[in-house]
Amino acid sequence: MGAAEQKKHAGFAAAAHVEQGMVVGLGTGSTAAYLVEALGKRVREQGLQIKGVCTSKATETLAAEHGVPIIPLGRDHRIDLYIDGADEVTRDGAMIKGGGGALLREKMVADWSRRHLIVVDESKLVERLGLGFRLPVEIVRFGHETTIAKLTALGCETRLRTGADGATFLTDEGHYIVDCRFSNGIANPMAMQQRLKTVVGVMETGLFIGYCKALVIGHDHGAEVRQIS
Repeated sequence: MGAAEQKKHAGFAAAAHVEQGMVVGLGTGSTAAYLVEALGKRVREQGLQIKGVCTSKATETLAAEHGVPIIPLGRDHRIDLYIDGADEVTRDGAMIKGGGGALLREKMVADWSRRHLIVVDESKLVERLGLGFRLPVEIVRFGHETTIAKLTALGCETRLRTGADGATFLTDEGHYIVDCRFSNGIANPMAMQQRLKTVVGVMETGLFIGYCKALVIGHDHGAEVRQIS
């Protein structure tokens, strides 16, 4: 067995935490896709009545395919539980997200949620962020070369994200993503977040701090829930 099976175990285990009548924040990415699949199964077979707030157009499409009702992010309905994957997560719950290109929407949905549940396979657990995965930074398209130059000046190697067709990747909001690599990783995620957010042209970063209080970790033969102190 490998990462795909672990992700499935994590996604399906996380779906069991969703209760009748909840508004659920639905993440983006391969692990979140298993969550949506599992929720659709509960909707069909158990009569589960929920509403999903999606973090991307891709998740909206997937939710519709599996019969999960969706509503937009709005002030009239707080989100009871946000469930999403992570590209990296440390033992104290600091995360890098945005590999799927939805980091801005993900953070907006997470910020409007009462509780958070992060689903990962074993490979996503790290001692320090940024050593194995580049940090995504979402930037506006106007003057993007100047924004990239300012990011590079912070001491990272920058790469403008492109799609499979070689064209520059666009987020659902029409922004670019710069994937940043720091040679020694990110020792202080909070300080790095503050530095990056001072750069004019940066919309949001893939550093998620304070949004992981519980992890569902997928293993080859099941999943475990780990609380973050």
